[in-house]
Amino acid sequence: MLSVFFAFRDAPDRRAALRNPDALDRYRLFGLDEVRVRGAHVRHNLERGGPPPAWARTAAAAVNLLLGLAGGYGGDFATVLASLRTANTADVVFATNDTIGIPLMLLKRAGLLRTPLVYAAIGLPERLMQLRNGRTARLYAEAFRRTHTIVAYAESEVEWLRAWLGETAPPIVFVPFGVDVRAFSPDGRAPEVDVVSVGADSKRDFDVLTEIASRHPEVSFRIVAARQHARSLAIRPPNVALETDVPLECVRERLAGARVVALPVRLNSYSGATTVLLQAMAMAKPVVVSRTDAIAGGYGLEDGVNCRLVKPGDVDAFERALLETLTGADAGESLGLRARETVERDFSWERYTDALWEILSAASAAPFRR
Repeated sequence: MLSVFFAFRDAPDRRAALRNPDALDRYRLFGLDEVRVRGAHVRHNLERGGPPPAWARTAAAAVNLLLGLAGGYGGDFATVLASLRTANTADVVFATNDTIGIPLMLLKRAGLLRTPLVYAAIGLPERLMQLRNGRTARLYAEAFRRTHTIVAYAESEVEWLRAWLGETAPPIVFVPFGVDVRAFSPDGRAPEVDVVSVGADSKRDFDVLTEIASRHPEVSFRIVAARQHARSLAIRPPNVALETDVPLECVRERLAGARVVALPVRLNSYSGATTVLLQAMAMAKPVVVSRTDAIAGGYGLEDGVNCRLVKPGDVDAFERALLETLTGADAGESLGLRARETVERDFSWERYTDALWEILSAASAAPFRR
């Protein structure tokens, strides 16, 4: 039986998903359920109910301090160190993001993690560009070469990492993210709000929407954001409603009640509002989204065919695309229908987990010493 150890970034929403087997946001577990259903024995680093033990927190603080002094970038060493013994009993370790992956990669380099490591990169180029000297950069590059496979959810990130690691890089694979097309599907309800925007990460450009809203008081907007955005959105036009930190079930309701979903994102290499984009497309909603590197390729997006793509930071272009989609009822409906077709065909959750299973299975067959 294949044994897989999942390493997660510790967060309240992820712990909540782990506690509730019927939660809508089980996607935050990156395929743990589907790997288990296939017959694998699955464990993870958040099995401990409370925080990591004091010794792990102390060691983590020391390691992160040393890495910072050396010009490096650390992460959540505490939960990794506390669960390292369990990780070393698995056939393969899957690090689901960089906060947890960087510690595992460095422990792999030090010989303390002996299990093959599959590393999912999400915004890794931005972190690696923070390395402050060549010696540290070489250390990190050598450590990344010890991983079995690096998975990225953006083609642009794959290309960057291959160039950075060079000819001796491990396999670096683009795996498009997916969405549950049954949980997110059209429900035929009448729109309640003209424009809905959803997003929690720091790259969301809600200033674009508030600027457009101030120009068009006749258009209603609803922003569903993380609490970290509340301060910057405290002063906003009266036609912009704001909700923060709502559950995914509520997010789905807000998407269902939108005429158009707007996802402005600042220029960056990893964030393209990908999860919400796929959810909205699966619900047959016309979407206007910034063309960041993360979604420019690999996700089958075509401007005017299954979505509207706009240059990041261009308020006027985003405004034109948004108004054209709102006023052209037939065009918006066609965009939504083709969006749904695109997701059903190429970006279902099953396709994502099938690809992940193949990668984990291949890594587990790699020779290593426990």
